[in-house]
Parts: sequence; C-alpha cells; structure tokens
Amino acid sequence: MATLQEKLMQKVGEEGTRSHTKVTIVGVGQVGMACAYSIMQQGICREIALIDMIEDKLKGEMLDLQHCQRFVKNVSIKASTDYSVSKNSNLCIVTAGSRQKEGESRRDLVQRNVNIFKGIIPQLVKHSPNTILMIVSNPVDILTYVAWKISGLPHEHVIGSGTNLDTARFHFLISEKLNIAPNNVHGWIIGEHGDASVPVWSGVNIAGVNLKDLNPEIGAENDPENWGEVYKKVVNSAYEMIKLKGYTSWAIGMSVATMTQALLRNQKNVYAISTLAKGFHGIEEDVFLSLPCVLGSHGVMYVIRQTLDESEAKQLQHCARTMHEIQESLEF
Repeated sequence: MATLQEKLMQKVGEEGTRSHTKVTIVGVGQVGMACAYSIMQQGICREIALIDMIEDKLKGEMLDLQHCQRFVKNVSIKASTDYSVSKNSNLCIVTAGSRQKEGESRRDLVQRNVNIFKGIIPQLVKHSPNTILMIVSNPVDILTYVAWKISGLPHEHVIGSGTNLDTARFHFLISEKLNIAPNNVHGWIIGEHGDASVPVWSGVNIAGVNLKDLNPEIGAENDPENWGEVYKKVVNSAYEMIKLKGYTSWAIGMSVATMTQALLRNQKNVYAISTLAKGFHGIEEDVFLSLPCVLGSHGVMYVIRQTLDESEAKQLQHCARTMHEIQESLEF
C-alpha cells in the first residue's frame, strides 16, 4: 500500500550532499550579474566563475565583484572566455543568449538561442560532467529541453528557472489585494514561463483557507472581484519592465539565488521550476514545463503531484502540445 509521501510526490532523483560549492554563470549581462551578485551577497558558495565572450566587460564585472569581498563572506571570483574556468562546478547557470526585445514573445527568441546553446552546453559538461545545469535564458522551457538533449545529463540534473519568478509575482500581487505579506500567500503558476502559463487558482490559499472556497469564481471572467487581472499582470510584468527599463534583472537574480541555495545546501525546498513533465497531468510529450519540484544537491528529487481541476489540466496539456510542436521544428 502506497504511503502518503508516495501518493503526494513522485521520486525522480537521489538525495545526497556535496563537499565543495562552485557555481559557474555563463553570460555577464544584466541577468547574469544579478544572479552572481545575489549568490555572492548571500554567501551561498565558495567560488563563482563567470564566462562571457566580451572580454573587457567580463574582466570589469569580475573586478567589481572582487571589490565586494570585504563586505561579504569570502568567495573566490574568477572569470574567463575559456570554459576551463568552469571545471568541477556543482552548478552551471546559463543566462547567455539573445535578449528579448520590446514586443517580442519569448518563443520568437527560440532558434537564435538554440544556436548559441550548441556552443555553450557541451563545453560546460566537458569540464563538469557531474554538474547540475540551470537554464535561465529565454524561452526557458524549450531551451531547458535543448540543454537536456545536448548535454546527455539525466533529466533531474537539468532544470529551468521556469515559473518560479511568475509564482513570486503571483504571490506579491495577491498579497497587495489582501494587504498581507507575500510569503503568507500559497499558490502556484505552472506550465510555460510565458503567455500560456497556468495559474492554479484551485489551490491558492492563505493559512490553509482556500480562496476558491470563499469565491468560487476566483480567476474566472465572471468573477465580480476581477481577480483574473492579477494573473494578467503576472504575464505582462516582464513586458512592462522591458518597456520601462529595457530588461528584467533583480527579481530573476534573487529567484535563481534562492534555488541555488536549495541545490547546494540540499535544502529540499519546493519551487516551480521547469522539469521533464512527461507523465504528469496527462502530458504525453517529452517537454519541460514548470511543476512544483523538491530541489536537493542532486537536482530534482521529487515532483509534487498537484490536484488540478479539469480546466487547469487541459490548459497544461495544451501548453505541452504547443511546446512539442515548436521543439519538432528546431534544428540542434
């Protein structure tokens, strides 16, 4: 007879601990440096390696971080255009790629960034064959799939930043409407990191009180309180920031740092990250989509088996089919 844990979670990876902590970040643009700064400032690892092809900017960013040493826990900062600097990394974070332009969807970026990944992923795995790969570049779900295929790593060792940030935005916007702190909101955005993400309104709760029990129409078009606007703001957040400041950076940096801490310290916390979704919620395709996952030192340990309503499951399945169709057209 299955235990409660077995009913709740499907095991996909191993538990364990690691003796040293090194993180490589590929790409020293706004997102890459926000990740590096957040990881360094929180003292998560002992060594950070930066890789980029623009040598002057790379050296400048390295020096700037090195000059922070007096104010943080000791961490070695190295940088190079040569991927050998990444040797023996516990975690490789890929932020490199073409930047999303104003008005451009994440999917429009896909083939340009697939071509870039062909030069990045094999080099990382060559120097760190036991690494975990975290993909942050957009479109993150498809590129996580591409990284998995190119790397040859087990799927539980290849994750995407996914909808972890979407979920944080969801919590923040709900908290504003309810006038409470965001960390007291419990709910998930799953599926694609993008326009087809799925808000799991059926599971949103505050202190165990399910909001759908109080407002059965929450999130629906006929909701008198118009909670659906919260989700629309989540989807449009990145587009708005790109229009206003040209890019997004700080929130994704903090999101990545939090997941890095869970991976390197074997914390077993649950995050909405992009993982191989085949076999969950009726998904039949080899696609990477965000689901709540338990992260430990060997990557994805478990995937939480959420209870979705029929509409949410259908949205997720449709998203999977769309992702698969795009993947079939890729050259890599």
